[in-house]
Amino acid sequence: MSDIMVLSATARDRVGKGAARSARRAGLIPAVIYGDKQSPVTINLNDRAFTRYLHEPGFFAKLVDVEIDSVKHRVLPRDVQFHPVSDRAEHVDFLRVSASTVLSVEVPVEFTGEEECPGLRQGGVLNVVRYTIEINCTPDKIPASIEVSLAGAEMGDSIHITSVPLPDGVTPAITDRDFTIATIASPTVTTEETTVDGADGDAAGGDTEGAADGAGDGESA
Repeated sequence: MSDIMVLSATARDRVGKGAARSARRAGLIPAVIYGDKQSPVTINLNDRAFTRYLHEPGFFAKLVDVEIDSVKHRVLPRDVQFHPVSDRAEHVDFLRVSASTVLSVEVPVEFTGEEECPGLRQGGVLNVVRYTIEINCTPDKIPASIEVSLAGAEMGDSIHITSVPLPDGVTPAITDRDFTIATIASPTVTTEETTVDGADGDAAGGDTEGAADGAGDGESA
């Protein structure tokens, strides 16, 4: 399971656009915690602390303990709304989870075994079709990444989800097809047609000289 992040928050008494704007001016980000058959909780987050976590890889697949007045709420980030110009986070949605909650999350793919891949050693190129894989699992089973081995893959091979061993308790969210994660493609070779400079000119020059000779003979006669 990936590490659990910890964020401190304060309860937000007022809701609405005016209260949200006041919070942002104070360096806070409005947020809400919902789900698990409990009432929503509106909160404010510290802008700097949240932004630091936001830019970590796999943010939306990492559990968060949001602490409000010494009470921790275990949640999963579900949505972040950004300012259209400054790209600053303006609102965050968190889904409250329990040990039995089955989640659908996207987990990054980690490729291994490049040195044991005949296709790559022969000059092939790794063509990544999916950089993340959507999985279903309970909160304690969320992996930091899905490991995809390239060992033994030949030129032209495709790696599908059925060939990837998933951790216990983890299943792919897409079940109606054996989707492709990556392929080993042949290298693209670009050839350029080369023209020998002067070849056409020589032929043209020979004709010119012959014509000049013919003209000279006519004048002599």
